Amino acid sequence: MGSSKVEAREALATHVEVTEHALTVRLADGRMIAVPLAWYPRLAHATTTERGSWRLIGGGRGIHWPAIDEDVSVANLLAGQPSTESPRSLKNWLDGRTKSTGRKTSDAEPHGRDRPPGHDFA
Repeated sequence: MGSSKVEAREALATHVEVTEHALTVRLADGRMIAVPLAWYPRLAHATTTERGSWRLIGGGRGIHWPAIDEDVSVANLLAGQPSTESPRSLKNWLDGRTKSTGRKTSDAEPHGRDRPPGHDFA
């Protein structure tokens, strides 16, 4: 009996959308992955502008948000792996945001569905 060999293709991101509740990533093969924003606390605490300022890294193997120093890999999204940042690290990051802006992160820009031009899935 014959068997066919299945070639594994690496999943690569082509586009990203971050809303108030979800991170959605479009893949080169047409799939879309959506995960709860709560999986990525830095994104959850980011302003709309910070969320919209992303870039693909590693040829689409990951996404980087420079303003909040957050990286998310496509492989981890597909594996259902949320952020592994420790609570202490997150607290230090949040404290640093408060000191640099002079306001609590909850006072930051509201998290709406508004997206910068070119950052939607229309």
